Formats: sequence, C-alpha cells, structure tokens
Amino acid sequence: MKWIKFVFVGFIFGVILSKGEIISWYRIYEMFWFESFHMYGVIGSAVVIGIFGVQLIKRYDAKSIEGQVIEILPKKKSIYRYLIGGTIFGLGWAMTGACPGPMFILLGKGIYAIFIVIIGAIFGTFMYGILSKYLPH
Repeated sequence: MKWIKFVFVGFIFGVILSKGEIISWYRIYEMFWFESFHMYGVIGSAVVIGIFGVQLIKRYDAKSIEGQVIEILPKKKSIYRYLIGGTIFGLGWAMTGACPGPMFILLGKGIYAIFIVIIGAIFGTFMYGILSKYLPH
C-alpha cells in the first residue's frame, strides 16, 4: 500500500505535463528549431527550482521519507562525458520527439508507437551498463 503515493504523484505529474503541452511533439519540434520559448521556459524553470532545492537540501541536512540524511556527492568534472552523453540524449529526443518522462505519459494517452521508443531506451540503458567501463567517465 506504500506505493500508492508514488502512483498518485506520477499521475499528477503526467496530468501537469499533458496540460502544459510538455509532451507535445510539436512543442519539442519548435524548441529544436528555436521557434518558441515555451520548452526553454519550462526547462529553465526546472533548472532554477532544482538549484534552489539542492541548496535547501544541503543547507538544512534534509532527510528522506525513511529518515535517512540525503547525501549529494559532487559531480566528476569531465567535458567529454557531458558532451557525448548530452549529444546522444538530444539526438534521441529530437528523433523521437520525447524524453524519458513523457514517453510513459504518451503511452498512457494511447500513443502506442512510443512503446518502440521505450524498448529502445531500455535497450540503450542496458547497453550503457555493459559498456560503461569502456566509456570516458
């Protein structure tokens, strides 16, 4: 029964992304052609909120739901890992018109062709797990 709160939050998240047109292929298309500020505004807002959230967690030693202290480890500095990973992520996003979160919302809305993209994303994650020791980290 503990999982019901996660289903509820996921449902609300899906409704918000749907109503905000974040899952719209056309909005993503506009973004990659620099024709609209809509998606940049959403992504930029998420980054700013994330920065403040992380600072609050660090400053007040926030705890998880289970009562454990949240520890945020510093990121490794590397240009190649972010350049290569970001490029692959961006190309996948541009080709499919969906990033990981909205893929499942699109499936829930009845766009069943996205299932192929979900399988590809899972396969890509699996391949990363196999090849990660050979990649620049």
